[in-house]
Amino acid sequence: MEAANPAELAIDMQGVAAGSLRDQTRAVVEDVNWQVAVGDYWVLAGLQGAGKSDFLMMTGGLMPPLAGSYKLFGEDMPIFEEGRLRKRLRMGLAFETGQLFNHLTVGENIALPLRYHENLGEADAHRRAQPFLDAMELAPWASSTPGALGRNWQKRVGLARALVLNPELLLVDSPLTGLDLRHVSWWRGFLQELSRGHELMNRRPVTLVVSAADLRPWRDRARQIAILKDKHLWVFKDWFQLDEKSGEMVHELLAT
Repeated sequence: MEAANPAELAIDMQGVAAGSLRDQTRAVVEDVNWQVAVGDYWVLAGLQGAGKSDFLMMTGGLMPPLAGSYKLFGEDMPIFEEGRLRKRLRMGLAFETGQLFNHLTVGENIALPLRYHENLGEADAHRRAQPFLDAMELAPWASSTPGALGRNWQKRVGLARALVLNPELLLVDSPLTGLDLRHVSWWRGFLQELSRGHELMNRRPVTLVVSAADLRPWRDRARQIAILKDKHLWVFKDWFQLDEKSGEMVHELLAT
């Protein structure tokens, strides 16, 4: 894969190893050399248990790499220091299960980053969050707690919370898992709009990395592909290269 201009890289990993969230000393992927350019739309695929979520959590800065160099928009990761936090906030992370706070309402969950990072009062934070509630079709449940919603809608709350600070890069962990067909269609369409430039993001295209166990829903959406298998990240610049070189690796991810 051709190296992108360093000034245009959202993610730049050289020789990176990532551990498991449950045991950060145990590597789930090793020797990763991966570059995500600004404007890319990646699907990160792997079978269940391959380590996709762990790798995405490391990429999201929740834990440091076990080895190698990882830069986010040119800044060394992970970022925990207050003085560098603004660099980290250029990236958003949507968890597979939403990771919502059950004692807060849906509206409060979405507004929380605004209150914490922008130091906004309750009224201002909720005003800023309202367009995200509307875009995710969540407004009717703004005053409900997440427990009153099904999995389909909880995932949208997590997405809204990840987007409310207008990140330039968005990591989305297994967004289609456990959803019914209507919600699958919504997610595919909404992420495509984000990639092209959604009005929520002031028409600025968002760089996307989306994990999945099944490649089929992403074939006409994602433009770049990475496959995690046997602790190795295989990188493909497009679907043509994937079809040409991948063989059995892809058959496993084209579930029937």
